[in-house]
Amino acid sequence: MPIPQLLNDIIALLLLLAPSAALLSLVLAGIALRREGVTTFVIGGGFTKWMFWAIVFLTLQPLLSWFPSFGVGMSIPTGGISTGWLASFQSDVASFLTSFVVGRLVPTCAAYFVLRAILDTASGGHPLPSILTAMFLLGTQTTYNLIQSYNTGTPYATVDVLDSLWNHLVGTIMPIAAVLALVAAILNFSVRKPFLKHIAVSLALLSVSAIWNLVLAMM
Repeated sequence: MPIPQLLNDIIALLLLLAPSAALLSLVLAGIALRREGVTTFVIGGGFTKWMFWAIVFLTLQPLLSWFPSFGVGMSIPTGGISTGWLASFQSDVASFLTSFVVGRLVPTCAAYFVLRAILDTASGGHPLPSILTAMFLLGTQTTYNLIQSYNTGTPYATVDVLDSLWNHLVGTIMPIAAVLALVAAILNFSVRKPFLKHIAVSLALLSVSAIWNLVLAMM
């Protein structure tokens, strides 16, 4: 018995909405990053959870290709959505996420986090968590494009993206973080505050890949 066209269109709708769900997941990841303190975010907490779901949504179709190997027969609809109101709904939701949420709402939220950084400083706190959260939110679309560029389209696309993000983290972000830690050490030294831990953190960030290889060698 052939699958009804309406059911095919609903499946196609959900698949076409997956990139929009990934964008929304990245926005929620940025908000969760501030809630968890940025530098002390929990593995398995809100930030990592939403980042993982963003990757899953972007690699959903390659991930579904595993089901036939499990004995679950399935066919992914191709050719778009033939039902007019469903096609219109999909384009409206995608436009809303891109134009309203990412284009207008996210920059406004980032501006509020900059204000939060000023208030944190005024109350004796540290502005860095709010500043980094604002930067992450402003880079939502760039992060989305980066993840999309790592999508190999194979059944292993999800783990391929995770591996590529790890390499990007170690090769690009960690050296920048190491420089920031070194700057913090210099500032602490200039005001006669403890600075050795910042130097240790800077060296550790530059050695993340070496530490990981050492752990693998010890297994």
